[in-house]
Amino acid sequence: MKNGLYSIRIEMLDGVHGINTGVMVLRDGVILGGDSFFYYVGSYSFADGRWKGEILNREHTKTFDERPVFGGKEVSIGFSGAYTDDGAEGSATALAGKRSIRFKADLRFLADA
Repeated sequence: MKNGLYSIRIEMLDGVHGINTGVMVLRDGVILGGDSFFYYVGSYSFADGRWKGEILNREHTKTFDERPVFGGKEVSIGFSGAYTDDGAEGSATALAGKRSIRFKADLRFLADA
């Protein structure tokens, strides 16, 4: 998996409506990223076209009910998926309070980091 800056698009599943976009830097097993309301820190491993990891999602700016599922909560997320030189995809499960939420994410490689 290439170190670099990636755009990320997240789509909620299981009847939870929501799409979000942001950016992530992947570098040597470390994930740093964010969007207008949240930032993400985490780690990943990869081999043979597959990757997996975990992210902690934290709110940096109050969402004012625009994203009530994650708003105000520290959210732990586990994921796994596939990668190529152009990007990656993954399926994830987020634990937001007492609620478990599945979503899918698509990453597109933008630039070397």
